[in-house]
Amino acid sequence: MSRLRSMTVWVGTAALALALACATPLVAQNRRFAPQPRQQHHAGQWLRQHRNLTPEQQKKALENDPTFRNLPSQQQQHLRGQLQRFNSLPPAQQDRWLNRMETWEHLTPDQKQQARGLYRQWRQLPPDRRHEVQHALQALRGMPPDARQRAIESEDFKKRFTPEERNMLDDASKLPLAPPEPAEPAEPSEQGPDE
Repeated sequence: MSRLRSMTVWVGTAALALALACATPLVAQNRRFAPQPRQQHHAGQWLRQHRNLTPEQQKKALENDPTFRNLPSQQQQHLRGQLQRFNSLPPAQQDRWLNRMETWEHLTPDQKQQARGLYRQWRQLPPDRRHEVQHALQALRGMPPDARQRAIESEDFKKRFTPEERNMLDDASKLPLAPPEPAEPAEPSEQGPDE
């Protein structure tokens, strides 16, 4: 899966998790849970709770969710597709998405707004520059904050990135970052997202 396609799947999966995060806790088929007081749920909690169910059981749990049932049919269809995409990912990649959703949930509203703005800026870059910025951000994730700042201000980064790209990396590096992902083999071709 290309990195761009991976990011698109992540954004869609995050949307699914965020939509379901507000849902009342669900009871999976043939499982009994003690009633839980209504509380704020972390993004991805629904996916974590229902991850080991079969796709058919997940679909049934989703269809029985009161919050899901109150959504417009177009949004319901979109969430069904996102759940199907999430289930098509290998377990290690599902774990990475769930960890990113957990990171997202702990951002403040201002940080979320900043992250959305950075994502919009990143999407406006040409594909080769998006790849370079994403690769640099991946490397920055593995560094402590002071090393990130030194890297962004380094001559190497000044040669490799425009001032705007460095500003994006600087702003992104100030957000709580998800841990680095293991290197994935390169894809033979970069396919665009099927949005």
